[in-house]
Amino acid sequence: MTSTVRLGEQARVAALDEAVSLDELRLAARNHGMPLEALRDDLTPPGLHYLLVHYDIPFVDPASWRLTIGGHVYSPIELDLAALTARPRVETVVTLECAGNGRARLLPRPVSQPWLDEAVGTARWAGTPLAPLLRESGLLDGAVDVVFTGHDHGTERGVEQDYQRALPIEEALGSDVLLAYEMNGAPLPPQHGAPVRLVVPGWYGMTHVKWLRDITVLASRFTGYQNAVAYRLRADADDPGEPVTRILPRALMMPPGFPDFMTRRRIVDAGSLVLRGRAWSGRAPVVRVELSTDGGQSWTDAALGESLGRHAWRSWSARWDAIRGEYELCVRATDEVGAQPVDPLWNLQGMANNMVQRMAVTVR
Repeated sequence: MTSTVRLGEQARVAALDEAVSLDELRLAARNHGMPLEALRDDLTPPGLHYLLVHYDIPFVDPASWRLTIGGHVYSPIELDLAALTARPRVETVVTLECAGNGRARLLPRPVSQPWLDEAVGTARWAGTPLAPLLRESGLLDGAVDVVFTGHDHGTERGVEQDYQRALPIEEALGSDVLLAYEMNGAPLPPQHGAPVRLVVPGWYGMTHVKWLRDITVLASRFTGYQNAVAYRLRADADDPGEPVTRILPRALMMPPGFPDFMTRRRIVDAGSLVLRGRAWSGRAPVVRVELSTDGGQSWTDAALGESLGRHAWRSWSARWDAIRGEYELCVRATDEVGAQPVDPLWNLQGMANNMVQRMAVTVR
């Protein structure tokens, strides 16, 4: 488990005039973003919540499901679903965002799942905290990483694998990390990791391993594909890069008016409008949201609503006196560390692109 995986096929960047491929369209058909009109909901219905499935959705029978916790521990643990759900239960509202959100807006475009802005959703997750289980297993001195293995299996850039991600031991022992078995008050749907998934509030979605099967404590750094090769901020193929971790600040606007079918350009009537949306960050609390009606040339402050919790998005609203014409609306969030960039910060895999949202609007 700790051996270094080979790089496999290189990540590819599309030519500037290259259209989205059939392979990318197949990915986009299997995975989906949250329709932006769903920003009206505090909690995203499971069918509208963004979805990314790396390989296939496995069928995992809840009656025979088992979770093992082992590796660099004194007393390995095995639990069935009844034993897990009998443990102390907690609920937490968490905004999840895919690390590749915004990838398709980069130029040149990294070839992969072609996300625009919608790879996000917020749900109330229920489960049992992970930290007590890790402690009950008797962590041995020198524990470094905790590896989470799902039931989903496939190949990625030439490397055959079970989907695995690791957290540093200090992160895995965080009080808010959950083994979740409910989403918005109901058992997890199959596509969201039934019967049990990992929820790591504040981290990008690749960390929240679904269809959880094994938890393994290591006395060394995990060098599996999803940590060492995928989900890294690289300038080029020779750059080892920095790991993608916590969600950077982002704000999105609920589309006003009604859309043109093909272009999604919004059409609104002139007059006073209240624009609304959500803002979030996994690294620090959101402290400001700003709106621009001129493509990011000038900005005005929006009003912030109450937070749904320290790991959840918060609402914002702003009044716009719309005059007939063509506009590009933008919105950006600022957390306690800094603001969203107006322009994208390019990287080879198209990760953590939190450039501001841009929305074309016709005022009639």
